Amino acid sequence: MFPDAVGIVESAALISIGMLVVAVALTFWRLWRGPDLPDRVVALDLVAAILIGFIGAFTVLTGVEIMLNAATVLALIVFLGTVAFARYFERIAK
Repeated sequence: MFPDAVGIVESAALISIGMLVVAVALTFWRLWRGPDLPDRVVALDLVAAILIGFIGAFTVLTGVEIMLNAATVLALIVFLGTVAFARYFERIAK
Protein backbone atom coordinates (compact mmCIF):
# COMPACT_ATOMS: atom_id res chain seq x y z
CA MET A 1 0.00 0.00 0.00
CA PHE A 2 1.21 3.50 -0.74
CA PRO A 3 2.09 5.76 2.21
CA ASP A 4 -0.37 8.43 1.05
CA ALA A 5 -3.21 5.90 0.90
CA VAL A 6 -3.16 5.45 4.66
CA GLY A 7 -3.76 9.15 5.15
CA ILE A 8 -6.62 9.08 2.67
CA VAL A 9 -8.28 6.13 4.43
CA GLU A 10 -7.92 7.77 7.83
CA SER A 11 -9.31 11.03 6.47
CA ALA A 12 -12.27 9.24 4.91
CA ALA A 13 -12.94 7.41 8.19
CA LEU A 14 -12.84 10.67 10.15
CA ILE A 15 -15.16 12.39 7.68
CA SER A 16 -17.57 9.46 7.83
CA ILE A 17 -17.55 9.54 11.64
CA GLY A 18 -18.42 13.23 11.50
CA MET A 19 -21.27 12.54 9.11
CA LEU A 20 -22.50 9.70 11.32
CA VAL A 21 -22.54 12.01 14.34
CA VAL A 22 -24.73 14.48 12.44
CA ALA A 23 -26.97 11.62 11.27
CA VAL A 24 -27.41 10.28 14.80
CA ALA A 25 -28.27 13.78 16.07
CA LEU A 26 -30.97 14.14 13.42
CA THR A 27 -32.24 10.65 14.16
CA PHE A 28 -32.49 11.40 17.87
CA TRP A 29 -34.53 14.46 16.92
CA ARG A 30 -36.93 12.18 15.02
CA LEU A 31 -36.94 9.74 17.93
CA TRP A 32 -37.94 12.53 20.28
CA ARG A 33 -40.48 14.15 17.92
CA GLY A 34 -41.89 11.00 16.31
CA PRO A 35 -45.64 11.31 16.05
CA ASP A 36 -46.35 7.60 16.52
CA LEU A 37 -44.74 4.65 18.23
CA PRO A 38 -43.79 2.92 14.94
CA ASP A 39 -41.95 6.07 13.83
CA ARG A 40 -39.97 6.04 17.04
CA VAL A 41 -39.11 2.37 16.66
CA VAL A 42 -37.86 2.97 13.12
CA ALA A 43 -35.77 5.89 14.39
CA LEU A 44 -34.32 3.70 17.14
CA ASP A 45 -33.52 1.05 14.54
CA LEU A 46 -31.77 3.71 12.47
CA VAL A 47 -29.75 4.82 15.51
CA ALA A 48 -28.54 1.24 15.89
CA ALA A 49 -27.63 1.07 12.17
CA ILE A 50 -25.70 4.32 12.48
CA LEU A 51 -23.92 2.94 15.54
CA ILE A 52 -22.92 -0.12 13.52
CA GLY A 53 -21.50 2.20 10.86
CA PHE A 54 -19.65 4.12 13.56
CA ILE A 55 -18.13 0.89 14.85
CA GLY A 56 -17.03 0.05 11.31
CA ALA A 57 -15.38 3.45 10.81
CA PHE A 58 -13.73 3.19 14.22
CA THR A 59 -12.40 -0.23 13.25
CA VAL A 60 -10.87 1.25 10.10
CA LEU A 61 -9.20 3.98 12.14
CA THR A 62 -7.82 1.80 14.92
CA GLY A 63 -7.37 -1.55 13.22
CA VAL A 64 -8.98 -3.38 16.15
CA GLU A 65 -10.91 -6.04 14.25
CA ILE A 66 -12.63 -7.49 17.32
CA MET A 67 -15.01 -4.52 17.19
CA LEU A 68 -16.57 -6.03 14.07
CA ASN A 69 -17.81 -8.90 16.22
CA ALA A 70 -19.56 -6.39 18.45
CA ALA A 71 -21.13 -4.77 15.38
CA THR A 72 -22.38 -8.15 14.16
CA VAL A 73 -23.92 -8.99 17.53
CA LEU A 74 -25.53 -5.55 17.72
CA ALA A 75 -26.98 -5.99 14.22
CA LEU A 76 -28.49 -9.37 15.15
CA ILE A 77 -30.01 -8.05 18.38
CA VAL A 78 -31.48 -5.00 16.64
CA PHE A 79 -32.91 -7.17 13.87
CA LEU A 80 -34.58 -9.49 16.38
CA GLY A 81 -35.96 -6.53 18.32
CA THR A 82 -37.41 -4.99 15.17
CA VAL A 83 -39.03 -8.27 14.15
CA ALA A 84 -40.47 -8.70 17.65
CA PHE A 85 -41.91 -5.20 17.59
CA ALA A 86 -43.41 -5.76 14.14
CA ARG A 87 -45.11 -8.94 15.33
CA TYR A 88 -46.37 -7.14 18.44
CA PHE A 89 -47.67 -4.21 16.45
CA GLU A 90 -49.35 -6.53 13.93
CA ARG A 91 -51.13 -8.30 16.77
CA ILE A 92 -52.35 -5.01 18.25
CA ALA A 93 -53.51 -3.62 14.89
CA LYS A 94 -55.98 -6.49 14.35
